[in-house]
Amino acid sequence: MAKYKIIANPVAGRGAGDRAVPRVERILSGYGLDFDIVRTERPWHATDLAQEAVAAGYDVVVALGGDGTSNEVLNGLMRARLAGMGTCAMGVLCVGTGNDFAYGAGIPTNLDAGCQALAQGHTRWMDVGRVVGMRYFGNGIGIGFDAVVNLQAVRMTRVRGFLRYFLAALRTLLFYYHAPLTTIQADEQTIVQPTLMTSVMNGRRMGGGFLMTPHAAPDDGFFDFCIAAKMNQLQMLSFVPRFMRGTQVGKRRITMGRARRVVVTCEENGLVAHADGETLCLDAHRLELELLPRQIEVICQPPEAAE
Repeated sequence: MAKYKIIANPVAGRGAGDRAVPRVERILSGYGLDFDIVRTERPWHATDLAQEAVAAGYDVVVALGGDGTSNEVLNGLMRARLAGMGTCAMGVLCVGTGNDFAYGAGIPTNLDAGCQALAQGHTRWMDVGRVVGMRYFGNGIGIGFDAVVNLQAVRMTRVRGFLRYFLAALRTLLFYYHAPLTTIQADEQTIVQPTLMTSVMNGRRMGGGFLMTPHAAPDDGFFDFCIAAKMNQLQMLSFVPRFMRGTQVGKRRITMGRARRVVVTCEENGLVAHADGETLCLDAHRLELELLPRQIEVICQPPEAAE
C-alpha cells in the first residue's frame, strides 16, 4: 500500500490550512489510505519535510496549503531527486488563495475532490522551471507589474481568492506604470523594449483568475511567455478584463511565445519578481530561467472526471 506524507501549512488561507487537517484526516481515513500529517513551523520548512519524506521512503508527498506550500514541496522533491535520494509523486490539497499551480496541473481545487484524487491515484508527469541559482517553480514567474500586484495582494488580508488579486491589480494601477528598458532572450529570439510585465509560465494562470498564457501545457517541454510593453494607465486598465478571459493574445503591445530558456536583464532599478506567488527578488538585474522536462509526477484528476 502506498504511503502518503501530508505536509500541512497551518497559516495557509488565513488559518484554513490548520482548520482543514481534521477534515482531511477523516476523509483520507475513509478511503483507507496509509498517511500521516505534519504541520510546518517556519518558511521553507515544507521543503525540508518533503526532502525528508523522500529519504524515508514515502510514495506520495502532499502539500496541504496554497501555492507557496506547493512551491516549497516541489523544491524539496527536486532537491531530493538531485541529491540521489529517490523520487516520489506529489499531491496537492488546496486551501490557499490562488491555487494556480493546482489549476495548471489539473489537480482539483475543491478539498473533497482533491482527497478523492489522492485515493484514485491518477498521475501525470510535469515539467519544472528553474531560476538558475535560486529555486524551482511549477506554475510561473512574474516580473514587473505582475510581481508588484502580488506584493499588494499579500498585504490585503481581509479578502481571499481571486477578489484579492483583482483588487490588488486595480490598486497597483494607481501607482505602478514603470516600464524599464529590458532585454528578454527567449531561445534564439531577442526582445529589447520598455517592458511593463513579463510572465514566464509552465501553467496557464496567475492570481487565481488571470490567464497569462491561456494555451500553455505543463508537460510540453516549453515555457509559454507573455510580455507586455509600456502602456499608459488607461491602456493598462483596458487589459485587465482581457487577461481575465485570456483574450490578450494577438493584441498590440502584447508579445506571446514559447521557449525552453528565457533570460531577462535590466540595467535600471532592478527587477521585481515572484515565483509561484512567492516573492523571488526585489532588485535583480538578471534572471535566467530554464525548463526541465518531465521532472515531477503529480496526482491529478482523471481525464474523464475533468470533462
